[in-house]
Amino acid sequence: MLRLTWVQPEDLIGHELRQAALDGREPKAVAARWRAAGGPDAPARAGASARPASRYLRQLAEDLLDELADLPSRLADDEPTDLARIKALCPDWPAPAPACATTAARLEAAWLGRAVGCLLGKPVEKLPLDGIRRLAAATGNWPLTTYFTAKGVPQDLLDAHPWNRRSAATSLAENIDGMPEDDDLNYPLLNLLLLQRHGRHFTTADVARVWLDELPAGRTFTAERVAYRNLLSGIEPPHTARRRNPFREWIGALIRADLHGWTNPGDPATAAEQAHRDAALTHTANGVYAAMFAAAVIAAAATGTHDVHACLRTGLTVVPPRSRLARAVRHAVGLARTTPDFDAVVDALHATYSPTHHWVHAVPNTALTAAALTHADGDFTGSVCRAVSGGWDTDSNGATAGSVAGLLAGRPAALPDRWTAPLKNRLATSVGDFDGTGFDTLAQLTRLEASRP
Repeated sequence: MLRLTWVQPEDLIGHELRQAALDGREPKAVAARWRAAGGPDAPARAGASARPASRYLRQLAEDLLDELADLPSRLADDEPTDLARIKALCPDWPAPAPACATTAARLEAAWLGRAVGCLLGKPVEKLPLDGIRRLAAATGNWPLTTYFTAKGVPQDLLDAHPWNRRSAATSLAENIDGMPEDDDLNYPLLNLLLLQRHGRHFTTADVARVWLDELPAGRTFTAERVAYRNLLSGIEPPHTARRRNPFREWIGALIRADLHGWTNPGDPATAAEQAHRDAALTHTANGVYAAMFAAAVIAAAATGTHDVHACLRTGLTVVPPRSRLARAVRHAVGLARTTPDFDAVVDALHATYSPTHHWVHAVPNTALTAAALTHADGDFTGSVCRAVSGGWDTDSNGATAGSVAGLLAGRPAALPDRWTAPLKNRLATSVGDFDGTGFDTLAQLTRLEASRP
């Protein structure tokens, strides 16, 4: 039986109930009706429940999703999605600036860094924090210093915490043979196509066109899959982000932000605005802010003239200061600055966010990535290892941390060979004609887009 993930109404309703509580709506009455009808909780980690609901429950879920969407939010004034309103709330919004020159070597280091961080996190994606720590410690790799391996891990531990089934065959140290396909690399490739075809003044509708032309539906997840389905149902952006989409504040827009920063070095305002137009297809509020934050951080890092702390401060200038994301990032950075043991930082973040947030939500994951970069002082190995060691969306957090730290490192040779050699300068993907492309070629193509007016 096919149970398509991330789209079944009976699975979406549980996520929407949690999202409503987070974004300032009052879902208790709707939740009570769902429970009284026998409605289940959302799957904790999987994208679909094991069995379909009855026709009655499915119809009820659809009706309740629409009711939840109509509830007013007490946070609406502090957390808008409209770009003009976001800018009005940001007193330190950066002035537009002519983009600085960047080098192909720096961009290659960024592409490699994104791939390395993603690959490090792939085999432990979806695993609980304790499982990640125990698997790494069993092979003497805790604190993390290199890729995960199954060699030497006791069988009972593997049975208790099995590797991510989609990734173990390609992303454990003994299995790596080039960079395997992953959505964290597919989306930068899609945005490279976006800029090649539509230029830096692209619209959200242009993003949708590129997706429909180049992105297989089966390679989408969470908010992206819902938005894709909405497009096929004739719903136009930005409504694609809102229609029965409980994942609109999850991490999907953030993982698409790198190209906007890479191609606007020294111009975080333009990078954030591009990230906003991209994110609006699938996300709202804090899901959009996470992408804008990442793009601005990366734009600052791409110049090679700022340390990681200045880059993170720049990222916060494009996020409404009273938003949940801004508060979470400030909290995480403060913890990282004052706590010598990064495991203690992670434990504090999990105590704060895990009881209320899904492991893919943008707020805790962005906070963790900022904490990792801060605690490692921008060092490449320290940044990717801390980001992945913190759990939650391990491959996405590792990828973003690796992109920033790769830019700061400045050239591929500055990244330790143990990380980059297994990639063999080769990327697997189902996007466009990029399958098998080298990171050096991708860097040259990215630099070309950065130089376009």
